[in-house]
Amino acid sequence: MPALCTTDGSYLAREDTGVNKHSGRRTGGAAAWKVALAICTFSGTLMALSGQPAIAADGAAPAHTIEPVKIEEPADYRTDHYNSPVPATLKGARVVDAVMAMAEHEKRVSILIDVYPRAPKPAGLPPGTIWRSAKHLSIAGSYWLPNVGYGKLAPEPEAYFRAGLERLTGGDKAKSLVFFCLADCWMSWNAAKRAVEWGYTNIAWFPQGTDGWRDNGGDLVSVEPETFETAAGPATKPGP
Repeated sequence: MPALCTTDGSYLAREDTGVNKHSGRRTGGAAAWKVALAICTFSGTLMALSGQPAIAADGAAPAHTIEPVKIEEPADYRTDHYNSPVPATLKGARVVDAVMAMAEHEKRVSILIDVYPRAPKPAGLPPGTIWRSAKHLSIAGSYWLPNVGYGKLAPEPEAYFRAGLERLTGGDKAKSLVFFCLADCWMSWNAAKRAVEWGYTNIAWFPQGTDGWRDNGGDLVSVEPETFETAAGPATKPGP
């Protein structure tokens, strides 16, 4: 199935559009090509303006500082420019580096939660358009709960986040939880802060995220988002 274009690593394709996968030249479906290309371009523009973390077309991680910049910790959630330097602290939570996060993960004493965002399927796509989400690489054995790290959460992602934490911890708010994303990612800071405010008492924030994990020699694997349709029932894979 030929891909028409990419925005943040997601793909749009049309069954009735022929595109040479090597040259990228259109062989049919001119109208569909132009519509999908416009959608992709517009979506990419919105992604850039929103301050969400960017993904390079070749899958490479963007430049990052790895070590948190020593800026003042805000009193409230961060609501824009999520991919930018972060503070060195988070009130009510521990801050761990890659070595500490790896040690906790190896001993299975903590539940690692990745909050890297996932682009939603655009509304109003032409009939027959297929949406393919970008592949996401994360820490093996961690849990990917996308779109829960924004400064303001709509009811649906908030319910998803609450249900996810409830099921992963088995209702034990003293369970050790480690939140991460990329380096220089406020979404992990927001998610960890929100968990603290919801009464979880053993929260750690891993600001180096998958960048620091990889740079410290750790492997990353392709993962899929966790599904938490209700607060009851087992998680999609066993926790620590």
